[in-house]
Amino acid sequence: MIERLQISNLRNLTQVNLQSTVCNVVIGANGSGKTSLLEAIFLLSRGKSFRHHQPKRYIQHHQNHATVYAKLNDDRTLAIQKQADATTILRLNQATVYNQSILTEQLPTLLIDPSTMDMLEQGSASRRQLLDWLVFHMKQGFHPQWVAYQRLLKQRNSLLKKTRQLTQVQLAELKSWDKGLSNHAALIHHYREQVFTEWQPYFAKSVLQLLPSYAEQLSLSYNAGYDTNVALDVQLNERLEQDLQLGYTRIGNHRADIHVHWRSDNTIDNQPTNKKVSSSDHETLSKLPALKEQAANVLSRGEKKLLITALRLSQLPLLLNDNKDSASFDNNSTSRATPVVLLDDITAELDDRAIGILLSTLAQLPCQVFMTSLTDDIVHLVNELWSKPRLFHVKQGQIWSVD
Repeated sequence: MIERLQISNLRNLTQVNLQSTVCNVVIGANGSGKTSLLEAIFLLSRGKSFRHHQPKRYIQHHQNHATVYAKLNDDRTLAIQKQADATTILRLNQATVYNQSILTEQLPTLLIDPSTMDMLEQGSASRRQLLDWLVFHMKQGFHPQWVAYQRLLKQRNSLLKKTRQLTQVQLAELKSWDKGLSNHAALIHHYREQVFTEWQPYFAKSVLQLLPSYAEQLSLSYNAGYDTNVALDVQLNERLEQDLQLGYTRIGNHRADIHVHWRSDNTIDNQPTNKKVSSSDHETLSKLPALKEQAANVLSRGEKKLLITALRLSQLPLLLNDNKDSASFDNNSTSRATPVVLLDDITAELDDRAIGILLSTLAQLPCQVFMTSLTDDIVHLVNELWSKPRLFHVKQGQIWSVD
């Protein structure tokens, strides 16, 4: 858990030094800097901003770098410095480290903000990242496989873009890469499938809380991005001509996706209300297969927001239960880091009932929360759910605690 947070030269936050607790509420007008505070925590954890990938977009004007430092409740310290040319300096306990994943392990962050509320309509990347966040923190072997796969994929795509006709040397090199991709893909799929299976009951429970009327209709599915019954290198070889024409690799782990399905019965629900259905008709209709389609095509915008909230909210208890199980099997292991939940302006996206469910669920979990709001309307509920939450006000980049 973050006890002390320091931010310098990030957007309009010139110098910030604050003491935080389990639940932290940041109140301020649009453009005041409250989202930038969440952005800083996310940057420290993930090595990138959730608003812009280019550091020069969030480094303060006329400054060479932005820095974020955090001291955790067990005295560990984490720091990141991003320079305008994208050079990154990372430190853990004052020592320089060279891999962002090291800080990510120390500070798991889960973001729920307005930009994520269109996840169902966007491309597969954001939904795939949702699964991979869980897999990264639950399966230690996943990240090295993912990094190796991405490296080979980049090499393969670079070659595909260069030429439409491979030489014998290039073809041999490509087949070597494809074999490596295949080996890594099998393990990545194995980890993803395991975690996805564990995730499903938690998702179902969250849907029951947030969208109880649709609990029977909504379900999750996982698409591996390729036919897992056939080795990936075999499939890549079969599609090589098409990949050469397109200039990129069309199948593999990088095309995996999570789908939320809406199940509608081909039964009485679809019959005219003025038509009486006989018992024989009922039996016939009940034997017809249920129709499945993307939930995004059926739900209203408000319902989609609740569904996305259910997707994200369901991840925390799974991760925390996995932490507990891991500790019980390894008495010598140190406990995993406390997840940090970042809630940006949720009162603008969710209704009062959904906010109540979201916050009451978080209050029962061993996690730290930073939330922003335009007004102090949410403070009363926060005071009911958390003991001694901390309230901050922010104005033109200046943040101060309200005692």
